[in-house]
Amino acid sequence: MPGRLKQSAARWCYSKISIEDLSRQAAEIGLAALDLVDEKDWPTLKKYGLVSSMVYSAATIPVGWNRKENHDRLEKEMQAGIARAAAAKLPNVITFSGNRRGMSDEEGKANCVEGLNRVKKAAEDAGVTINLELLNSKVDHKDYMCDHTAWGVEVVKAVGSPRVKLLYDIYHMQIMEGDVIRTIRDNIQYIGHFHTGGVPGRHELDDTQEVNWRTVAQAIADVKFEGYVAHEFVPTRDPIASLKQAFTLCTV
Repeated sequence: MPGRLKQSAARWCYSKISIEDLSRQAAEIGLAALDLVDEKDWPTLKKYGLVSSMVYSAATIPVGWNRKENHDRLEKEMQAGIARAAAAKLPNVITFSGNRRGMSDEEGKANCVEGLNRVKKAAEDAGVTINLELLNSKVDHKDYMCDHTAWGVEVVKAVGSPRVKLLYDIYHMQIMEGDVIRTIRDNIQYIGHFHTGGVPGRHELDDTQEVNWRTVAQAIADVKFEGYVAHEFVPTRDPIASLKQAFTLCTV
């Protein structure tokens, strides 16, 4: 594996490229995985020595664990998602808090903790990590509740499971709060996965962006992070060339 980080890329950012071609070219670049790949395509990843480093499971961005009326359904969906991931020896499933819709952050936090407590044992028994994603509510996902690291960390701490962590999306958290490297260093024990994306615009990791991506990658490697750093930007140029550029930049 080149460098100290296991790098991945989000499938949806390359939707115009067939999974066969994307898997082959990702492996040639040196990636270890692809995020958010449909289950039917997992054998294609395997053919090229890749895994699906993040698996869809329960909740959508606006409808998630912060409402108790969702818990019964989400528990079933999450247990099924964990079972699918475990059977394929895949490490992570993704989930979401849901939107506020007038709910206080305190009530939403308590509800997320209650809901995730219902599925943490299944994750622990399966050896699969549930990742609650941090997203910005300023530009892309208006009203989303899990929009600050501190709130997400409080949820993860309260659940108290090594198999319930945060998906720290650097693009989203740079928009909401900045101070990315300090935040990562202070909270790495609660982070299970990373996403990248240039700020502003969610495009290539290059000199049009305000984040020094190589320094961020070095900071993640320096805290001995063993999970995946997945590139989740929308290419504006040749997509494979852009992905290779991001991979090289974050090979530290």
